[in-house]
Amino acid sequence: MPKAYVFTQYGGPEAEALVDQDRPSPGPGELLVAVRAAGVNPVDWKQRTGYQRPGQQPRALPAVFGNEAAGVVEEVGEGVTGFAVGDGVFGNPVAGGYAEYALFPVAVTAHKPAGISFTDAAALPVAAATAYDGIRQLDLPAGATLLVTGAGGGVGVAATQIARADGLNVIGVASAGKKDLVESLGAAHVPSGPDFVHGVRALAPDGVDAVYDLVGGAVLEAAAELVTDRTKLITAGGKDIVARLGGSPVARARTAAVLDEVAQLVVDGKLDPLVTQTFPLQRAAEALRTVEAGHARGKVVIEVAI
Repeated sequence: MPKAYVFTQYGGPEAEALVDQDRPSPGPGELLVAVRAAGVNPVDWKQRTGYQRPGQQPRALPAVFGNEAAGVVEEVGEGVTGFAVGDGVFGNPVAGGYAEYALFPVAVTAHKPAGISFTDAAALPVAAATAYDGIRQLDLPAGATLLVTGAGGGVGVAATQIARADGLNVIGVASAGKKDLVESLGAAHVPSGPDFVHGVRALAPDGVDAVYDLVGGAVLEAAAELVTDRTKLITAGGKDIVARLGGSPVARARTAAVLDEVAQLVVDGKLDPLVTQTFPLQRAAEALRTVEAGHARGKVVIEVAI
């Protein structure tokens, strides 16, 4: 039977297991995909602890991990057009991508360009698409200065590259160990920590034109003081407090069209998914621990054997 990595109850890592799973059948508007790779994101382990997006229904247990994946279409559901068996695709699975087979809704599934590997494509639907949505939401003119907090993680790496491709100056806040990574993306690095604001002020004495926050909490509170126009303060990490600060959460489009645009950036050489670690499905626990510890550089991806 096909394998899948799941959590059997809400809680810590002890709730995780690699299990046998019936091969699913696609419903109307869905694709059955033989998964080749699945991206690993902080939201994956947070969902194991019980986190739900606003309006999201509780998941039936056991629940398969994973919110982004890439693979090959095995079956096409009723009413689906534009996809055929054998197509390479990537997107957001219906109910988890850490599996040998997963269902994909066509509304958030795109064709994988031939020049992109399954591993790189699997790193795009969550982190890169979130980065893209945020940069488009800010709508800054070329030459503006953008501060990215959490610049060394998956979303931060993508946001920095997309911003640089748009002609923006980027200041990236990340740990000292990620200095080379941040600078390799064309950004000025400021070490994270309680005094990061002083580092930013040294580079931008009058503050910055916008903030893309990926950390939340005290970091978001401090970063807000660096931007005069709070409509240019957005966050994917502090949605609970950003309204009080005059900013807003990243407005996610969650469409196939955005996935197409993000993939084109990769094809054009403007965006490197920067997959820095890969693990086989049998070692999905290690992949999750790497991300859950908060020290991952770039993207972590689970590769599923053919």
